[in-house]
Amino acid sequence: MEHENFNDLLAFVAVAREGSFTKAAKQLGVSQSALSHTIRGLETRLGIRLLTRTTRSVSPTEAGERLLNTAAPRFDEITQELASLSELRDKPAGTIRITAAEHAANNVLWPKLSAIMHDYPDVKIDINVDYSMTNIVTQRFDAGVRLGDAVEKDMIAVRIGPDLRMAVVGTPEYFSRHPKPRTPHDLQQHRCINLRLPTHGNLQIWEFEKNGAPLNVRVDGQWVFNNTSSRLRAALAGYGLAYVPEDMVEDHVKDGTLFRVLREWCPTFPGYHLYYPSRRQSSLAFTLVVDALRI
Repeated sequence: MEHENFNDLLAFVAVAREGSFTKAAKQLGVSQSALSHTIRGLETRLGIRLLTRTTRSVSPTEAGERLLNTAAPRFDEITQELASLSELRDKPAGTIRITAAEHAANNVLWPKLSAIMHDYPDVKIDINVDYSMTNIVTQRFDAGVRLGDAVEKDMIAVRIGPDLRMAVVGTPEYFSRHPKPRTPHDLQQHRCINLRLPTHGNLQIWEFEKNGAPLNVRVDGQWVFNNTSSRLRAALAGYGLAYVPEDMVEDHVKDGTLFRVLREWCPTFPGYHLYYPSRRQSSLAFTLVVDALRI
């Protein structure tokens, strides 16, 4: 294949990813007309249409989608390898993108990474707080964070946190007006503060376990949030019971601002793991981050 054909493929990947000739042209530093000519030339050479163009959008055809899924990861790997080679001349540098839920971002990523980042001013950490099961490959994240039992088998997983236990808490004032639940089923008679998950807009199921037998409960209440810190704030304000990681409420339980119930029913989950594709070429910056998080 001639050298300029790689430029054709790079142009196609840019347009397919951006869904726009205008954005892709700006990214590549070329004119829209030149970019359009390049794509037409690639389609002519291959003898198949790669992009469907409308007045409002550009999207890959079936053949284009196949080419995108094949070519784009390889260009990404080459880019990463060139970046890692350039780092060998100097020191860790570059941006590391990580997706994680709020609790993992605040209680694991921030304390561990903030402790070392002053020493590496050329390393940038881009953390995306998200409760969805993000595909880190298609979304172009360097790594993600999940509980150990939720990591796909084809990923490399590095443990970065201890086992995680959940807790059900409410204020003493709330319990002065409502009887303490004796079993998880009693929660259906309580005001509970829910977490809305991004997948199909579902509410989080409260998971319990006793003597090895799981028990899942759907609860209801006045408040629904899509993050954990807001649920804790609502519980502290007396609006009901919250189901949150134990380490978030330890201090509140100790000082008496929150009271814990159903302790013997609350399960322990495998701790947080950093995960990333097995084929990822580790740059100095990425290795630095993994080593800082590893336990």
